Order: sequence, then C-alpha cells, then structure tokens
Amino acid sequence: MPRAIGAESVLDALPRGARVLVQGGAGESRLIAHAIEAGLSARRDLSFVGVMLPGVNCNAYGGAFTTFFLTPELKAAGAHFLPLGYNDILSYLAALPIDAALFTASLPNADGYCGFGVAVDFLADLWPRIPLRIAHINPSMPHTRGHIGMPFDQLTHTIEADAPLIELRDPPDDETARAIGAHVAELVVDGARIQTGIGKAPSACMRALTRKRGLRLHTGFVGEWAVDLIDAGALAADAAITAGLALGTSRLYSAVRSERFAFQPVSYTHAPSVLAGQEKLVTINAALEVDLFGQVYAERAPGGFVSGPGGSLDFARGARLAGGTRIIVLPSTARGVSRLVAPCAGRGPVSLSRFDVDIVVTEYGAADIRACTHDARAERLIGIAAPAHRDALWGAWRAATA
Repeated sequence: MPRAIGAESVLDALPRGARVLVQGGAGESRLIAHAIEAGLSARRDLSFVGVMLPGVNCNAYGGAFTTFFLTPELKAAGAHFLPLGYNDILSYLAALPIDAALFTASLPNADGYCGFGVAVDFLADLWPRIPLRIAHINPSMPHTRGHIGMPFDQLTHTIEADAPLIELRDPPDDETARAIGAHVAELVVDGARIQTGIGKAPSACMRALTRKRGLRLHTGFVGEWAVDLIDAGALAADAAITAGLALGTSRLYSAVRSERFAFQPVSYTHAPSVLAGQEKLVTINAALEVDLFGQVYAERAPGGFVSGPGGSLDFARGARLAGGTRIIVLPSTARGVSRLVAPCAGRGPVSLSRFDVDIVVTEYGAADIRACTHDARAERLIGIAAPAHRDALWGAWRAATA
C-alpha cells in the first residue's frame, strides 16, 4: 500500500539524481508543484520532464526541465525544449529512464482503481515502468470513463487533499473568430467525426457546430465547447467523446463524469491505425502563419518559439489515411500584419507540409488547396487574405516564382 505523506515531504521521497515526470494540463498538482519550488534550492540534483501547456501550466520547477511546449515560465527559466509531435513525444518518454512521476489522481473507485481524470494522455501509457508514483489524490478530480486508471495499491506515495483543478477559460468569440467558425461549419457535414486543438479559433469553430447533428468527437483535447455541443444536441447519442485531455472550468469537469466521455491515452487517440478507421474525420487546427505554397507554421511567434508541432501532425497524417479533411484556421492578420505570407517566409520551421493540408480558413473564406497547381494554390490563399495585403502578396508570389 502507498505511504501517505504531506506535500512538504515530496522532495524527501525523491531519490538523489532522480528524473521526474510531471503530468501536465489539469493533471498537474499545483499543491505538489508549489512544495517542490519552495524547497528546490536544496535539490538541484533533480531534473524534470513533462508536456506542459502555455497559459495552463505556470510552474518552472527550477528550470531543469525538458518540455515539448515552451511556456513563458519554462522559457524564462532556461528549460530544454524538444519540438516533437505527440507520437514522437510518447516514443521519447517511453525510451527515457524515468525514476518518479508526480500527478493528480481521483479517489479510488469501488474496484480500487484511481483514475487519471481529465489528463489521461501520456501518463496512462507510462506509469507501469516508473518505479516511484507519487499521486495527489484530489476529490475534485473526476473519475472518468475510458482508460481504467491504476490500482491504488500500485501507488508508492499519496497526498490526499481537496484542491481546485487547473482551469482554462476561453476568451469570448470576437467577430473574426465567429466568421472563421461560420466558414468551417459550412465544411462539416452531419455525422462527421471531429478532431480539434487548443486555441481561440478552433474553439470558435467547435461552438459554430451546434446546429449540426450526429457529430462524433475523436480528439486529443476537449474544451468547454464540448458541453455546448452536448446541450445543443449536436452529438451522436450512441458515441462517447474520445479524448485524452480536458481543459475548461467546473462546468466541463462536472460533465466529463458522465458516460458521454471516454478518456484514452495518446497511444490510442493519436495512433495512425486507429485514426485510419475514423470515417468522415475532419481535423480543425490552428496556425500562426500559412505561406502561399500552403505550408503551415505553428511553432514560432514574433517573440520566439512557443511550441513543437503538437498533435496536429499526427492527426493530419491520420486523416489522410482515413480519407478525411484537414482544415487549418487562423485570422488573416495579427496586429495589422498578414498571417498569409510569401513562399517560405513563415517564422520558424514548417509544421505541416503542403501535403498535410486540405483547406485553409480565415474570416474572409475558405481556400481549398487540394489538387491545385502552384499558381492556383497561391490565388486561392491570397483570396482569403486581408484585402489590404493582397496586392503585396501577389507581388511576393511573382517575385518568388519568376
């Protein structure tokens, strides 16, 4: 049976030189995180690794951290950043010697299993090979359906304390986001199976689907919009929402306790073999920029790198196998600068190639770039750029292809 400890004793439970996996998303325990950061000056021998999300996970763990998304806190602390897709992250973590895991878990159920709740994604695949399993048993963490979780007696240490889960509140949809959502809604048929990612534009697109019927969700992430779709009757009654991670408010965290949700690890949600069997799969993911070749840039903002390719690469490949549709959404401008850019002029590396994208959507419309010549593709993309930037984009295109 696990040993019950207080949060202040977590550092004492970690062996010298340990590499520690920290669960991200709403599975991060702020109680444990704050205790570690308070005493970390005496434990510089420790290193940490985890999938921490910008705007969600705000602790730096002293900076000796390997991360796959570059949160402002981890960037400022000098963390080691690995820009990998989700399947590659799982492979990396599975091969990495990890000594301990820190995470939030639900109270054990009648069968003696603690659930990973709203953050099943990576830990569910990794915990059996991690010798020290230190769980914050939080009554606020829902015991969700799908993955069975882990037996309570397989934990090595527990901290039982009720604490609010980490929340992510969507900003209100503005006129641009609503316009993007309306264009995407025209592309989604009743009965489609949807995947989407985190972001203002993707969330607006999901809220725009409330008048659809028979939709199914197979996605790495669900937000507050999932409850909107349930309440609107947009989802198929006979299919659970399949996801690995939920981020929202107490409204969403209450809803995920129901049989309408099934949480599964990355080895299932992002698996090519699973995605290949998802009929009518539509992926809806955000980008920072798209160039006139149709290449997508989603990793580097004006202030530097913020992310790796995340799960969008895995879902783009899966949708191709399934014969689905891959949609990229973005506002046409940011602070007056066009986000449709000249060929190869995007910031950072290409996140999705021109063969990983079917349709690009801005507030000005949808550009279907499948089966196009280079010139036709550029023409369609310029057609959804902000009107004030179209002449300059045409000039950039002619210069690049002269």
